[in-house]
Amino acid sequence: MAKAIEACVHCGFCLPTCPTYGVQGQEMDTPRGRIVLMKDVLEGQLDLASATPYLDRCLGCLACEIACPSGVAYRELIGPFRAQTAGQRRRPLAEKFRRWLVANTLPYPGRFRLAVRVGKFGKPLGPLLPAFLRPMLQLLPKRLPARQTWPVRIPACGKRRARVVLLTGCAQQVLAPEINTDSIEVLTRNGVEVVVPPAQGCCGALAWHSGDLPAARRFAGKNLDAFADVAKSNGVSATGIDAVITNAAGCGSAMHEYQLIFRGTERAEEADRFRRRVCDISVFLRQLGPLQPIPRPSRPLTIAYQDACHLAHAQHVRQQPRTLLECIPGVRLVETTDPHLCCGSAGTYNIDQAEIAAVLGAAKANSLRATGADRIATGNIGCLIQIRNHLAQAPLAQTKLAQTPTAQIPTVEQGSGIPVHHTVSLLAQAYRGQL
Repeated sequence: MAKAIEACVHCGFCLPTCPTYGVQGQEMDTPRGRIVLMKDVLEGQLDLASATPYLDRCLGCLACEIACPSGVAYRELIGPFRAQTAGQRRRPLAEKFRRWLVANTLPYPGRFRLAVRVGKFGKPLGPLLPAFLRPMLQLLPKRLPARQTWPVRIPACGKRRARVVLLTGCAQQVLAPEINTDSIEVLTRNGVEVVVPPAQGCCGALAWHSGDLPAARRFAGKNLDAFADVAKSNGVSATGIDAVITNAAGCGSAMHEYQLIFRGTERAEEADRFRRRVCDISVFLRQLGPLQPIPRPSRPLTIAYQDACHLAHAQHVRQQPRTLLECIPGVRLVETTDPHLCCGSAGTYNIDQAEIAAVLGAAKANSLRATGADRIATGNIGCLIQIRNHLAQAPLAQTKLAQTPTAQIPTVEQGSGIPVHHTVSLLAQAYRGQL
């Protein structure tokens, strides 16, 4: 943390890349401003309560890291700071309850599915419910897809080129389980054996980003054990697994930070070895080599690719998904304006900071509409849901973030507007001849 603070020279290159600065327009809502706040708190010159409103508004999108000429490792500051100060925080009772509710439902697919079904009954009563519950109800999908499960081992089609283990996620299993099914289909079509550890769970991202270090370590430790055990039970040594595949940018980013989560513990070296094997599915497919030929779609398609922050900024993965989409014959890829700006999802940010998230989501939907694309591709379940929701709303009249009113957050329904898919789902549909 000290190294990250010392590296910042307050040059200001991070300001135009920071989504919250674009909305709030004040210095303390910038990365360099937050670094000063964290420094002052750690040195005892500022009380934590004065700094936390600005630190809580940080999305953790890491766009600032990409823009920083001094190489400030912001991720090594914001996450550890939240973890270190979590026990000192005094939160209002309503906020405590909301955080408890999210922490005890979202990372558990069974509980989350039940919570969504129960929440749908309360959605019509939204205006009558406490304000802190409304963002959760407004984000509920109109309907849930059918539950899907996957075998522990799915053999490759034809000659095996590689063997991987797949993280299936938590919320994704409930909101868009087809992403995992499509991932398995595309991998096996291209000669990759897929192993799905049955004992796996949440990657720990939600806990880690909210400062709950003990919970983050529990989730991460469970996955370290589950991924090791499933390899042994299938008669495969650690060296026989070519990669740990993720298909959600937020999960992949968190797993790449397992060495931070376990720093100073007896599992630190194990976590570091594990995270070095974590690979986004787009990266793995590009490294695999030539893919099986994809049939030409029935008509030319224009696809807008939306960079997920925790893929582009945290994992430096930008070109690989675009190259994969260009493998589909007849596809024209288009770019959005300000692709570096976050859509406002950021884990539970659109629940915890609903008004700012709504502004960012509306602006992102505007830029995607302006591309004229037939389909939108992204690499993260949170982005996918956030963008679908905001595309279902009327276009935002204003485009400058700082001028956008945030008082009214409309109720939205999922599934209308331009179709939004995970990158790998578009590949799977192309292979099936469904595009």
